Amino acid sequence: MIKQETLAFITDVAQNNNREWFAEHKERYEVAKADVLSFVEQLIPRLAAVDPAFSIDTPAKKCLLRIYRDVRFSKNKDPYKNNFGISFNVKGNDIHGPGYYLHIQPGECFFAAGFWMPEAAILKKIREEIDYNATEFLDIINDKSFQSIYHLSKEDTLKNAPKGYETDHPQIEFLRLKSFIAIYPLKDEDFLKPGIVDKLKTAFESVYPFLLFLRKAVDQ
Repeated sequence: MIKQETLAFITDVAQNNNREWFAEHKERYEVAKADVLSFVEQLIPRLAAVDPAFSIDTPAKKCLLRIYRDVRFSKNKDPYKNNFGISFNVKGNDIHGPGYYLHIQPGECFFAAGFWMPEAAILKKIREEIDYNATEFLDIINDKSFQSIYHLSKEDTLKNAPKGYETDHPQIEFLRLKSFIAIYPLKDEDFLKPGIVDKLKTAFESVYPFLLFLRKAVDQ
């Protein structure tokens, strides 16, 4: 579980996103960071028990993303993120592959699993896998355990059918996707209860077949 003070710190960062304030509250940041790392340490063995490709020896600090923003190419010059992001990927912090992500931000917490914005060649492989093995894909995303927790993000979607597919293709709604992400919205209060660890373990189990499908497509 996460302490209320950790969520409060993230809220305060969003309201005071400047280096002077952060420097004055660096000790609060370190306490909040340690709290999140402790939580991640509880999740690592649960995920490793579900997904053998994820090492139980993964250090929690390798999963926790930096709070410092890269503002070089962004119009938003806020120096800090207003969230704690945790990336559970098979290859360390390599986000360019199917993986798991936990987002802790008051009012906008969620867990996600899948593949965000794969490059063109990989995206083509995933679409081909859905086209060739539609029944398997549909069985996975229509499974009750998946449906009761997740929805597929439609945020990154082509306006038209991708090259090589007709607009009346039976799976066109999935073939038009540019990212393949299963989203599990979470409430702030979920993180304040000990049951959040088991809640996420169930989420790991429910989404694992979806990850396997994407990995199979990518590895071909």
